[in-house]
Amino acid sequence: MRVLVTGSAGFVGFHVSRALLRDGAEVVGVDAMTTYYDPVLKRRRHDMLSEMRGFERCEFDLADGERLKELFDGPPFDAVIHLAAQAGVRYSLENPRAYIDANVIGSYNLLECLREKPVRHAIFASTSSVYGANRKMPFAETDRSDYPLTLYAATKKAVEDIAHCYAHLWGQPITIVRFFSVYGPWGRPDMALYKFTKAIFEGSPLDLYNGGDMRRDFTFVDDLVEAIVRLMPCVPDHKAGEASSTSLGTSPAAPFRVVNIGNSQPVGLLTFLRAIEANVGREAVCIDQPMQKGDVPETFADTSLLQELTGYRPSTNVETGVRAFVDWYREYHFGDR
Repeated sequence: MRVLVTGSAGFVGFHVSRALLRDGAEVVGVDAMTTYYDPVLKRRRHDMLSEMRGFERCEFDLADGERLKELFDGPPFDAVIHLAAQAGVRYSLENPRAYIDANVIGSYNLLECLREKPVRHAIFASTSSVYGANRKMPFAETDRSDYPLTLYAATKKAVEDIAHCYAHLWGQPITIVRFFSVYGPWGRPDMALYKFTKAIFEGSPLDLYNGGDMRRDFTFVDDLVEAIVRLMPCVPDHKAGEASSTSLGTSPAAPFRVVNIGNSQPVGLLTFLRAIEANVGREAVCIDQPMQKGDVPETFADTSLLQELTGYRPSTNVETGVRAFVDWYREYHFGDR
């Protein structure tokens, strides 16, 4: 297979690309190398992928539609995994324009390329944040997602809706995958796990929002990657009145579906913090902060559709996942010390 992975130098994109390469696929990785966080980490990820057979490295912004079109004018792709995005809930309060450019414009440019040169299956990453003010638990793909609480969530939901239109109008099969609090080795420095671990190692105080009274459906990155790889052959079809294993969860109007990827076991933030402390070997110094704008008290994924489609359900517990991250952090930052 020849697969285009956008955001290939990002946290999830790196892991997905590496898994595909190990399975023998050819991967064309595109990343803008933005400075939202230190691009040194992104370049390290891309360097590692470049050492693997079958990886082609491209560095440009998907907002540059002409560059993207030139890429599609080359050898055809069998599949696209679209992971490039401006991430981060809180940063969307500071720099909203970045989310419009990266998430909406970039995704639109990609969909235009797929309209002209379709692939067997396109997988677009979305987020549990689209469930917004929805209070029903666990979150199911059929639940309403009409009340986003941040611009980040709104742009991701907008891309979901635009992608559905393209699937309906042009017949491009698309699966939207909604991620739930992904964590693990090579994670982003802006995420809680990285920030907490860094602060504890340094003996610095860390901000603990709402007294830690929040629960998240933490999903280990290896589980997420396994789910994505298993979804690749599950191409949504749209045949009126016909039910099959491939039509599960498919839109009534398009070859399009939405699939949650989560651990289905919400964990309290304080429990998560205690796991970090246990692996670092030090206690955290916490500063209580009020709940941040746009935050929700809990996330909880219903993953029954994922299991029906693939026979797989993420299951790595936070003790195992946090240990893997802290081991990586120690090696990455301190080497053999």
